[in-house]
Amino acid sequence: MRIRQGLPRVPGGDPWPPLPGEADGEAAVVATDIPPKEHATAAPAQPVAAGAVPRRGADVTAATATSSPDAGSAASGASAGAPAGSGIPLRRGLPRVPGGDPWPLAEFAPADAPPSAEAARVVTDAPVSDPAASSEAAVEAAPLRGRQVVFPGAAARNRGNWTAEDPVRWPRVIGGLLGAAALVILGAIAVFVVRGILSTTVGQGFLEAYPGEYPLPEGTEAGFPPWVSWAHFFNAFLIVLIIRSGLQVRHQAKPPAHWSPRWRLDRKISITLWFHQSLDVLWILNGVAFVILLFLTGHWARIVPTSWDVFPNALSAALQYVSLDWPVENGWVNYNSLQQLTYFAVVFLAAPLAAITGVRMSGIWPQKAAALNRVYPVELARAIHLPVMFFFVAFIIGHVALVFATGALRNLNHMYAGQDVVNWVGFGVFAVSIAVIVIAWIAARPLVLAPIARLFGSVSSR
Repeated sequence: MRIRQGLPRVPGGDPWPPLPGEADGEAAVVATDIPPKEHATAAPAQPVAAGAVPRRGADVTAATATSSPDAGSAASGASAGAPAGSGIPLRRGLPRVPGGDPWPLAEFAPADAPPSAEAARVVTDAPVSDPAASSEAAVEAAPLRGRQVVFPGAAARNRGNWTAEDPVRWPRVIGGLLGAAALVILGAIAVFVVRGILSTTVGQGFLEAYPGEYPLPEGTEAGFPPWVSWAHFFNAFLIVLIIRSGLQVRHQAKPPAHWSPRWRLDRKISITLWFHQSLDVLWILNGVAFVILLFLTGHWARIVPTSWDVFPNALSAALQYVSLDWPVENGWVNYNSLQQLTYFAVVFLAAPLAAITGVRMSGIWPQKAAALNRVYPVELARAIHLPVMFFFVAFIIGHVALVFATGALRNLNHMYAGQDVVNWVGFGVFAVSIAVIVIAWIAARPLVLAPIARLFGSVSSR
């Protein structure tokens, strides 16, 4: 007879149900998943040593014990739940199906056998010191390692609610606060050190030689044409949604829907990834149009360095920003060198890197081009794509902060109203553009995206 033991009913208890005969010293009958018919062909086993604790999940053949003269009489006194004449105590528990009979069924009891025909054989993970030992030698079962507990499961361990007495999360909170305080202190030290350097004769001479900008080539027009303003708005609109959808793709466990192109219905991607890649296409088109117009109109000299003086002037502008004595802003005519290098890196370095790595990870990349894939593996594209996104996030935060800190109304008029005056027109246009971005952020949900995606392919729930 076999009985399957499960987890203990109380923390630290024994596996449930208990082994028949454990309480009164009878031979243990241990449950396994082996079908009952295999008992008949099991090899004779050795008796279990007194007091031995079998491992949970061990394979044991049940029989009567021969180590005691009283074993036969104990077996004859089997519980009422066992079939008559079996000589094996049978414990029956709950049914396996609603409304069924108690399990195990009565007919699953082993056939009649003389009490001394076989001894209990325990198969455990414990090593046997002498494999050639006689069959009558006792094999001690390996004890359970560690304390038996009822585990709460992953959901209970990751509930996320915590109290002020939580010993794990408070160090993290305190560590974050200490880190922020350390950054503030280091920033203050940097301000005092840089101001001290710039107040010296050498520092003053450096600022006179390199004030933070250099003259642009002759013929470069001042101001911002309308196409720059429109390209700037579309870039901001698309990049915000691209970053949001990219993070959703990275952390989404189960897509809300799937999209398949009409020309290849067997290929499916999540609707979030479709949205992300569609935004990428629009963003690339906007960038290509911007670069073409940049060189056709001569506006390229505003963001492309034309002199080696750009580097010492960029250092001068950076020192002036750190000292909190910021360089004079004259963005309508010329950017300072630090701005010029930053805008150049965004347009001509970071944007192409984002596009090239994104194409490598997309479905349009030829997967069967073995030589090309060896030269440009997808792991390299993933390693570059995420840091580029972090660069864009840092640039957006710093760019917006400086726009508002160095004359918000005038700067917003430059970009959104196309005029070099101080009034609220540019701010009003900027506010409307932010409202459009927020509405698009909220509307970018599967309920809204699915009808749009169906115009270009097939949308399914799985």
